[in-house]
Amino acid sequence: MTPRKHSKAAGQTDIHEQCNTAVEEILEQKLDELATVLSVSGNGKSRLHSNIMGMVEKSLFKIALRRSGHVKSTAATFLGINRNTFSDKMTKLGIDDGKNK
Repeated sequence: MTPRKHSKAAGQTDIHEQCNTAVEEILEQKLDELATVLSVSGNGKSRLHSNIMGMVEKSLFKIALRRSGHVKSTAATFLGINRNTFSDKMTKLGIDDGKNK
C-alpha cells in the first residue's frame, strides 16, 4: 500500500490549525491573568464575562480601524460584519472614528 500524499490545501490546514492552537494558548494565558485582576470585585454577581467580552470587542474594533486607515466599511469587512452593524457597535462601545488621534 502506498502512503497517501497530502495536498497543499491539507498542509495549509494543518499549519492553520497549529497556529490557531498556539494563539488560543496565548489568549487563554492572558485571559487567565485578566480574570485574576478583574474578579477581585467584592460581593455581588460577577460581570467577568461581559467585562472581558466588551474589552475584546472594543480592542478588535480599534485594531480594525487602525488597519483600515479609519475607513469604517473596510474595518467592517476586516471583521466580517456589516458596515451599519460596525457603526452601531462603535457607538455602543464608545469608540470615536479615531481620525483625530
